[in-house]
Amino acid sequence: QLQPVESGGGVVQTGGSLRLSCSASEITLDRYAIGWFRQAPGKEREGVVCKNYNDGSTFYEDSVDGRFAIRRDASKRTIYLQMDNVGPDDTAVYYCAIGGRNNIIIPWDCAEHRFHSWGQGVQVTVSS
Repeated sequence: QLQPVESGGGVVQTGGSLRLSCSASEITLDRYAIGWFRQAPGKEREGVVCKNYNDGSTFYEDSVDGRFAIRRDASKRTIYLQMDNVGPDDTAVYYCAIGGRNNIIIPWDCAEHRFHSWGQGVQVTVSS
């Protein structure tokens, strides 16, 4: 079973940028569904950006649309969450999750049941 591992968390100032990385045992993450989720203190976990690399469908949570982006490196072994213009509300533990492969799901979103392998999470703290 795939085990994603996140890295790149830390402290960033309001308005700054941060990039999180996700990889899974050097497996090529081609045609998989990949999701970035987060859980802030006292809140439920929510989907932030989720992409189905089988057909390119991408879902952005409203509060991050235009600020966050999901990208993949040329080897297709690392998925990134690029976070720009961050604010205090972005403070949370961020999780990478891997879902099914070769699937087409319409409509596409960040429903957690679509993802079966979860990382341990990394802390992102935005200071004011």
